[in-house]
Amino acid sequence: MKKLCLISLISLLFFVQNSYAQKTVKKHKNSRPNIIFVMTDDQGMGDLSCMGNTVVNTPNIDAFFEKSTRFTEYHVSPTCAPTRAAIMSGRHEFRVGVTHTILERERLALDIYTLPEALQSAGYQTGLFGKWHLGDADKYLPQNRGFNEVLMHGAGGIGQVNLGDFPPNKDNVYFDNVLLHNKTIVKTKGFCTDVFFDAALAWTKEQIITDTPYFTYISLNAPHAPLVAPEAYKKRFLELGYDEGTASRYGMIENIDDNFGTLMQKLKEWNALDNTLIIFTTDNGATHLRGTLNGEKVKHFNAHLKGGKNSPNEGGDHVPLFLYWKDVLPEGKDINQLTAHIDLYPTFTALAGAELPKNIQPLEGLSLLPLLEDTATTWEDRLLFTHCGRWQTGMVNEAKYTKMAIRSQRWRFVNNTELYDIVNDPGERHNVAAEHPDVIAAFTPPYNEWWTNSIPLMVNENRKRVKKQPLHIKYYKQLEEQGILEWQPKTN
Repeated sequence: MKKLCLISLISLLFFVQNSYAQKTVKKHKNSRPNIIFVMTDDQGMGDLSCMGNTVVNTPNIDAFFEKSTRFTEYHVSPTCAPTRAAIMSGRHEFRVGVTHTILERERLALDIYTLPEALQSAGYQTGLFGKWHLGDADKYLPQNRGFNEVLMHGAGGIGQVNLGDFPPNKDNVYFDNVLLHNKTIVKTKGFCTDVFFDAALAWTKEQIITDTPYFTYISLNAPHAPLVAPEAYKKRFLELGYDEGTASRYGMIENIDDNFGTLMQKLKEWNALDNTLIIFTTDNGATHLRGTLNGEKVKHFNAHLKGGKNSPNEGGDHVPLFLYWKDVLPEGKDINQLTAHIDLYPTFTALAGAELPKNIQPLEGLSLLPLLEDTATTWEDRLLFTHCGRWQTGMVNEAKYTKMAIRSQRWRFVNNTELYDIVNDPGERHNVAAEHPDVIAAFTPPYNEWWTNSIPLMVNENRKRVKKQPLHIKYYKQLEEQGILEWQPKTN
């Protein structure tokens, strides 16, 4: 009798736990939260004080970190456009045509059903503020790829005029920039990061007032070079004795932090935190990892990782990912399973309840909901393929093992020669390839298959470079016909 009672009690406990898990899954999937996705440019794992940097101060992001669910093993691509392509498509960037950041090889393939298109299909309004970097020709612009509201610069960075940004931005880099607002070119006032945050807040407030679900994509160009910051933000670092570049870069990061703090404060004032998922992340590893302090050469903090932007090592693609959803996600929790940018598409669309078309591109990511809901009894190990791309046009076959890596939960295999035990050696100091040929043997066939299958999908490889940049043509046409309009920002 006691044995039967014990069995019944265990069964009851299992039923209760299972029912709770099912309710939790239901609460997350199709729960339709608003989504605010903040992604900075070229900011590495070590560029936050909450991650161990003792020079730069980021109190607002630090506070966000403390109450967030943190993915400690989140990986992106080693450079800008590739990461954006993966987020927008749910596929590795090579399989949606993006193998570079320039030369028309940054254009997101036109047959891709983008993340904002999927969210629009679920009734969301979608807004992009900042950097697009997936094609500047009309049919590639975000306005035609699923975004209702757009305020963007051209090319991969403000001032990259020879690569497609608006001509006037060459002379007023990061201040008073010329930008594209939907279909109209406008002249803005102020520092670029402030402008993008202010525009994003004003648009977001409109959606809140009308009770419209929204996806706000704040895609900053900072702290991408050129390293330019307002004087007030550089002052402290210059007084400490740092070089101009370091002072500007850290100043840009502290400016981002202030704007992020304003974002969180406004959402609180608007009573918008209960139904809003807020994400902070970066697009690839850090740049400007060296500088001078009082005339002496110094290395900047990089969270003890090897490499930075455009590197196949951990420092190239291992970046922060912090998520906060008031009273829904646990605060201060670390999730240590291996995850990636390709996982965001299935995660966001599942939250939004989007019905994806049957002919959508094959998604390669995994929904993070089981990890967020703590219902994942197992999270199978996986292989992430990293490649820096950027080979010379026509040289794709020669690039197979150049600046590449294969990552599992434990291992990182680099350039087909180096193997690192990341669990025990996160800084990749000791090459253990000779001791573990079995690991290399297990990694090689999947990579070879992935590479072979990816080559036909690299649709931009043989494009001829455009002679006239699309946004230059658009700028001069509007300048002649109606002039460049002054940006009239809405108040938030």
